[in-house]
Amino acid sequence: MERQLLLLALFCISHAAFHDLSEKVFTFPLDSGTANVKFTASVEQPMTALTVCMRFHSTKTGAQSLFSLAVPSEPNAFLLYKPSVGVYRLHVKGTALNINGLPDETGEWNSVCWTWDSTDGLTTLWVNGKRSARKILGRAATLTGAPSIILGQDQDSYGGGFDPNQSFSGDFTDVHLWNQVISPCEIRFFMEGNAFSPGNILSWNNLQYTINGSVHVEKSDFDKLSCY
Repeated sequence: MERQLLLLALFCISHAAFHDLSEKVFTFPLDSGTANVKFTASVEQPMTALTVCMRFHSTKTGAQSLFSLAVPSEPNAFLLYKPSVGVYRLHVKGTALNINGLPDETGEWNSVCWTWDSTDGLTTLWVNGKRSARKILGRAATLTGAPSIILGQDQDSYGGGFDPNQSFSGDFTDVHLWNQVISPCEIRFFMEGNAFSPGNILSWNNLQYTINGSVHVEKSDFDKLSCY
């Protein structure tokens, strides 16, 4: 019995460890209603500003979720979603905004950053070095409670409610999340693969996560560019 408890404790410790995923990717090889990566993040204060940056590679042309942050009162608290090729949909606390006209390279790496500040509601999406017009979304919104942060699925309920028709297939790498709007210079550095200040909520170099379903950790083939 004592040996079983010791093994259970070691199992829990190993799953609570932080991992450096530098030059690694999460690979989602299948369209699946179960495959996802859930991040563990410690957030003590209500969230009123956020920036998420990531890179994704996918050949899928249908709808898919890129980044889903839910809070207990709202599953679509901060959701980055692609309903179709060339269209990015931003959700803040259940309100949605479509962004068109930005790069969306099917079968190539796409570098994405999304900033949002509830003070004035200003939100901006950057893809492959190009940015959208500044829009208003979620003005005065506050995201309260422990966040459930998931890659690969759209949360239709807090921590679940996945629809296989909205699942992601492809690769993710370099996922970072900040509780502030980072500067355009920091976004440029991220886009071009140069040094930048990592996320203070989620950092790809120091991640705590759980894999569910068919998701694999593989070597990255993202080509880092130089910034002159």
